[in-house]
Amino acid sequence: MDKKLWGGRFTKEQDDRFWKFQCSIGYDKELALYDIQGSMAHVKMLSKCGIIPRDNARSILKGLKRIQAQAQSGVFSIDKGAEDIHSAVYIALKADIGPAADYMHTARSRNDQVCLDMRMYVKDKACLLIDLVKGLQLALALSAKKYQDIIMPGLTHTQHAMPVLLAHQLLAYVEMLQRDKARLEAVYAIADEMPLGSCAMAGTSFKIDRQYAARLLGFSRISHNSIDAVSDRDFILDMLYAIILLFMHISRFCEDMILLSTEEFGLLNMPEQYCTGSSIMPQKKNPDALELLRGSSAQAYANLHSVMVLMKGLPLSYNRDMQLDKEPLFGSVRQAEDALIIAAGVIKGIKPAKGHGLRQGFGGDDCLYALDMAEYLVKKGLAFKQAHDIIGRIVACCIDSGIKMSCLPMEKYRQMSDKFDKDIYKIFCLKRSVASKISAGGTSPELVRGQIGKWLKRLSNRRA
Repeated sequence: MDKKLWGGRFTKEQDDRFWKFQCSIGYDKELALYDIQGSMAHVKMLSKCGIIPRDNARSILKGLKRIQAQAQSGVFSIDKGAEDIHSAVYIALKADIGPAADYMHTARSRNDQVCLDMRMYVKDKACLLIDLVKGLQLALALSAKKYQDIIMPGLTHTQHAMPVLLAHQLLAYVEMLQRDKARLEAVYAIADEMPLGSCAMAGTSFKIDRQYAARLLGFSRISHNSIDAVSDRDFILDMLYAIILLFMHISRFCEDMILLSTEEFGLLNMPEQYCTGSSIMPQKKNPDALELLRGSSAQAYANLHSVMVLMKGLPLSYNRDMQLDKEPLFGSVRQAEDALIIAAGVIKGIKPAKGHGLRQGFGGDDCLYALDMAEYLVKKGLAFKQAHDIIGRIVACCIDSGIKMSCLPMEKYRQMSDKFDKDIYKIFCLKRSVASKISAGGTSPELVRGQIGKWLKRLSNRRA
């Protein structure tokens, strides 16, 4: 029992199966460096406040530094009797410095200790994911610049809608990711509250200096209610929610890229480094990276839901159920890291299909110019509803007769409306169509070039 932080009142060993079932060291060892850092700040604070002898504090800090160096180099050995990372650090410290290690746990509980470790983890990972999101945004913006003159069919309902610039669609993902970045920044701000000193759930009788410990650990503020501090997992749910929205955007990007790279669309070519083949069909080049990224979003969603269900019926304050929040969080963070790096690699390697596949993707579909034609009539003096009806009838007529609208005789146009003139045939031009979309946020080359420049400048700023 001497290796347990709580073993004093027990006279019998725990059931072996239960012991293994309740141990968290298999996954919370990921928190080792945060646990050591938190313990060092706590001991410095205890020494500063005269709560533990300074000689013992110095001995503890030297021992923790040695354990920290071992953890950083990957050689920290975890005792088989450790049930969690907190006891693992304590056992290692006591083996190193002896009884002085027993002073380390003064004025704290594992309840606030684990909350502290998790908040430090979430803050660090939020910063990491923000940087990786920025890297994916930059890859998209650079690809948009590279292919800024390429026109593709824009889709709504997975049907041809209007001509747009490929760059304009790529920048749409940049906008999505900017919102993801803002959510991760909010996650950081919410997690930036230090719970250390809350103890089990009611605080301590020692005159500790929580503000001092917060400064040592880089927290901007301390928690103000000890019960809430040890029972709060909202910051974890916030992180998981931010990650599922990030995955939703990555999944939508993947679906678009998969669709546009099919033989039927033939618009984009996927980089071979992120594809695999078939064991039976020699010709296959499957977009497995995109499919697996799309599929990974399912686990991210499940992780959020598992912690939400875990927390929904728990009474205040701490409950052991909360131990089960770690694997979903760690798993989602690791998946998000991989997804952002792989997605950036994919976008750097994507190329337009050979043989001007993007232009071929229009398939001679003059219906893509239907809105341009309606606006042509509006500019000739018709109300939009009238123009819409007229163009709708022309589309139906051309479909029925098998004639392209660009080949429809002028007399037919005149039968539909006397507003038509020979200049209607100028409408059927890809460059003209995209150039005409001049409203702010539109797909005109001038506007898109401006957006590319804005994003590249913004993303070159480390604080963007």
